[in-house]
Amino acid sequence: MQQAHHQYWPKGLPHEISQPQSSLVFNLEASATRYPGKPAIVFYDTVLDYARLKREVDAMAGYLQHGAGVKAGDRVLLFSQNCPQFIIAYYAILRAEAVVVPVNAMSTPDELAHYLEDSGARVAFAAQELASRLAGFVDDGRLDRVIVHAYSDYLGPGDGDLAPPDWIAAPRRAPDVAGGVPWYGALAVNAPPLPHKAKAGDLCLLPYTSGTTGRPKGCRHTHGTLGAAVTGSQLWRGLTAEAVIMGVAPMFHLLGMQNCMNLPILLGATVVLLPRWDRQVAAQLMARHRVSVWAAPPAMIVDFFAQPGIESFDLSNLALLCGGGAPMPEAVATMLAERYGIIFNEAYGLTETASFLHCNPMQRNKRQCIGVPTFGVDTRVVDPSTLAELPPGETGELVTRGAQIMQGYWNNPAADADAFFLLDGERYFRTGDLGRVDEDGYFFVTDRLKRMINASGYKVWPAEVENALYEHPAVHEACVIGVPDVCRGETVKALLVLRPEARDSAREDEVIAWARTRMAAYKAPRIVEFVDSLPKSSTGKILWRQLQEAGAQAS
Repeated sequence: MQQAHHQYWPKGLPHEISQPQSSLVFNLEASATRYPGKPAIVFYDTVLDYARLKREVDAMAGYLQHGAGVKAGDRVLLFSQNCPQFIIAYYAILRAEAVVVPVNAMSTPDELAHYLEDSGARVAFAAQELASRLAGFVDDGRLDRVIVHAYSDYLGPGDGDLAPPDWIAAPRRAPDVAGGVPWYGALAVNAPPLPHKAKAGDLCLLPYTSGTTGRPKGCRHTHGTLGAAVTGSQLWRGLTAEAVIMGVAPMFHLLGMQNCMNLPILLGATVVLLPRWDRQVAAQLMARHRVSVWAAPPAMIVDFFAQPGIESFDLSNLALLCGGGAPMPEAVATMLAERYGIIFNEAYGLTETASFLHCNPMQRNKRQCIGVPTFGVDTRVVDPSTLAELPPGETGELVTRGAQIMQGYWNNPAADADAFFLLDGERYFRTGDLGRVDEDGYFFVTDRLKRMINASGYKVWPAEVENALYEHPAVHEACVIGVPDVCRGETVKALLVLRPEARDSAREDEVIAWARTRMAAYKAPRIVEFVDSLPKSSTGKILWRQLQEAGAQAS
């Protein structure tokens, strides 16, 4: 293991920590015992304390076991935006010793069919506005039962100045699925759950990859792999029960699930939920509830601080702003430091690694950097063709091992064979990310292995070009893709969203000329296109593959 980074290790912390030996349910039980009357969840006007959270988790777990026939190890689909019911359902599934299958709230029936057939889930939780997408699976026998919740069931009587949107405030109605069970009907059964016997090594979560290369694959996570990541995050960042955490990153994704749900429950902290991204409401909630911790993808943070009037909100309590999934643009990082005194704490993780794997030391942060391997994690840089380890400074594929790495893919030995290999007698996971490590032991992600542009034989990393383009005063957002070129094989194209004040004056040829002064000629975009917006995933990531496919078809 490379140990150059140990000289910058957080003071007072060991290089390895004891791993959790209990299930995640223990964290909820412990926090409910310590802080029964403390707010666990804030949802618009409603506050759920830890005692109520545990009580409703137990009641729903009892229903799953006694009313829905869920057995230990069964998979249960969870199909919802962020809301109290998401958290209750998630922990109820765990309390019943079953396996959570979280799915993106934007999933289509075709995608849902894959998740159901691949996982074998027979029971599902669904938000009211999403339940109709599951109706066909009940009709044809692929689903036995759907428990349907209305967001409005957890709204207070008064809206105040934070009135929820209509789709949140919509009143409860009869489920749009045959035999659908209303949420409160399931809770009202009030059957006590069976004694909880799950251990750290038991399977508890089956999240699916984004499916950018073929069908999404289920990642087999245990209570232990999730617990290792969330415990590491807590210790690394020095978080306590006093934290107030902003919960707007989607919890069906590991970034939101770990940072906005499993982490606050481990801490006994409070999470302020927002079901869907709305930068103005997010600012109001953060100011009102004195939010101190916010984990989000950089695209969301960029949008938040670009909103008009952001200076009027009191964000003085915001002590930790962190995230990953893409590098924070240098210009935005500078603005955060100079205007707000906030250092963006960049971390790194994947669905396969339970989110938290690398992080920048709090006292020695490097920009555009994923930091160092955290507790017990060993990451190397290898040649993607030969898998031979490369020295510091050379770019290759990042491979890693640690307690938070998934056991493997669900029912997919071929994918396991591609993803894992032996190095120095240990099992390493191939991340598919290209990067390098510097002499200090800090790692930098260059780009996805599959995203590299080959222009006249030169390797171009889109993320590097995007980062430079963010320094242009007219650029609000950027996505760089490779498009077919008869002479060069591929050429570099930049799709740019302009700042409002630059929309009438910016010119494509000026941006191209500017870029050539900032980077090598082969890296600079040959084509620039101004667009009104860039397509994004529900977690705020720019969908570069969608743009690249469209660019290839248009060429």
